[in-house]
Amino acid sequence: MYIVIEGQDGTGKSTQARLLQEYYEKQGKKVVVMDEPDGDLPQAHEIHDLILVQGKEYGLESMTNVLLFTAARVELWRKIAEPVLRESGVVISARNYWSTLAYQGYGEGVSRSKIIRLTKDALPDKYCHPDYGFILTVSDQIRLARQGRRGKSTETFEAKPDDFQQRVNAAYPKIAKEFSLKLIDASGTIDEVFEKIINSLQLL
Repeated sequence: MYIVIEGQDGTGKSTQARLLQEYYEKQGKKVVVMDEPDGDLPQAHEIHDLILVQGKEYGLESMTNVLLFTAARVELWRKIAEPVLRESGVVISARNYWSTLAYQGYGEGVSRSKIIRLTKDALPDKYCHPDYGFILTVSDQIRLARQGRRGKSTETFEAKPDDFQQRVNAAYPKIAKEFSLKLIDASGTIDEVFEKIINSLQLL
């Protein structure tokens, strides 16, 4: 089973992914969590740093970022996800290519059809069509407060100006509608949000 938890920075994706991991492990399932584009894989981590840490210094082109993100996804999928799925395990990903649609597509103006086509050419259908997909949403006020508690970010996209962040925020409901994804209000406590995710999994 392949589950994706998506959303803007500060919505709690990684936290919910870890809770979901514990939930399925208690059921005796083999579970792996991938935090795209890093995913605890050395080569993916190098790509992560190139885009998100050094990207501002290098002034990488938006399409370059799309290609690099896709390369990281190929490595993560082939080396982390597929072995677990072959054993009927559970793969939980905090982000997938929907992030690239939001950030590079809606945010930076790269052709969304080009992003989708590139992803479909590079990765299998299972990656492109998860068993379950969720998008966590919160208000800008809550999101910024959460990010503030983490300290000032120097990552390429978190450091971009407000108009970019607004385009990304507006993108996620559109992506949810286009790909029939469940929108989850993540403004409550961690446990409240987790309960919504579990309830949605049981209903879907």
